[in-house]
Amino acid sequence: MKPEVLSKLEILAESAKYDVSCASSGVTRNKTAGGIGNTAGWGICHSFTEDGRCVSLLKIMLTNYCIYDCAYCINRRSNDLKRATFSVDELVELTIGFYRRNYIEGLFLSSGVINTPDYTMERLVRVAKELRVTHRFNGYIHLKSIPGASEELVHEAGLYADRLSVNIEIATEKNLKLLAPEKDHESVFKPMQFIQQGMIENAELRKNAPKLRKFAPAGQSTQLIIGATDENDKAILLTSDMLYNKPGMKRVYYSGYVPVNTYDQRLPALKQPPLVRENRLYQADWLMRFYGFNVNEIVDDRFPNLDLEIDPKLSWALRHPGQFPVDVNTADYSMLLRVPGIGVKSAKTIVMARRFTKLRTYDLKKIGIVMKKAQYFITCLELPIRTVHETSPEYVRKVLTEKKATKKAVDPSQLTLVFPE
Repeated sequence: MKPEVLSKLEILAESAKYDVSCASSGVTRNKTAGGIGNTAGWGICHSFTEDGRCVSLLKIMLTNYCIYDCAYCINRRSNDLKRATFSVDELVELTIGFYRRNYIEGLFLSSGVINTPDYTMERLVRVAKELRVTHRFNGYIHLKSIPGASEELVHEAGLYADRLSVNIEIATEKNLKLLAPEKDHESVFKPMQFIQQGMIENAELRKNAPKLRKFAPAGQSTQLIIGATDENDKAILLTSDMLYNKPGMKRVYYSGYVPVNTYDQRLPALKQPPLVRENRLYQADWLMRFYGFNVNEIVDDRFPNLDLEIDPKLSWALRHPGQFPVDVNTADYSMLLRVPGIGVKSAKTIVMARRFTKLRTYDLKKIGIVMKKAQYFITCLELPIRTVHETSPEYVRKVLTEKKATKKAVDPSQLTLVFPE
């Protein structure tokens, strides 16, 4: 690798690390004759598969130069830091070279904005097109769509990328204007609408021409920064809920604000990112997407912020003791999902297993229910131990949180996402 390319790689890979909106691709593509790479098997992300295999992608920026001066961004115009820009050819050669060395299986490409949004977007599209057409690269490509880019360029990007994303960053227009006066939500939502429209039109065209290239087959995603402004969790989750009701929105990512520009008085004085809050938001997001909860059940005017001590599903259950206990042998699937300690997989197993026999505590443990939580909210063929009614929500909370408190203290920076059951 040429020294100048290596130097750019070090700078631009470091600059890209604050964008968390990349994960499993959720797309498969048939192998093509003479092509290289694939998206099959486990998806493309920085994670480990069941067999221990690390699936990774090159996460890089086209450039960290930017015409904007957003308070929360390390690459803001006024920061004095090393800057670099890849040419289209350099990025293409780097991606193919890393793939051939088996370092990566895909590309996550974002960029600062240079000159104009269209000028930047055009170069991002050229990278994806060059990989697909010239090198017949069949692996996963995730492109950031630049706010303010034209519909034509966004549409072309969708023909070559598996996933497109446009980062909202701040949940409310007022606070976005406070920290990024040169931006507004309209410039973010327009590319999102272009992507949605492209997906709908492409689906219609493919009904009569199934071999037509798919438009952004893995959908789109976005990112919200948590803790840089005063939005409560209800405002953040309402924004996420609105986005999930749009066609093609696959994931909303939550990024705890990293205090990189501590000199800016508009930003809060945080010693470290709010990682526990970030984790609770991911758990609440999970409840909205897979457990049938709506935003107003998870947070409301009385409790506008998530409980940092317990997960949002347990918090809801303790606030609604009248919904429990649930008889696992008769309750419907949607109610089983609301029981702390019962996940999607175990709820499905319960519904299937009880067709053949009445379930006991022993059976529930074998199914995989987290009984230390569930025991207070369920009944089964045997008499319950002590439900939330026979004790109290306060007692259950105390018991479940005291056990955690006796464990060795954990560095918050080492926390990993744990989704509610």
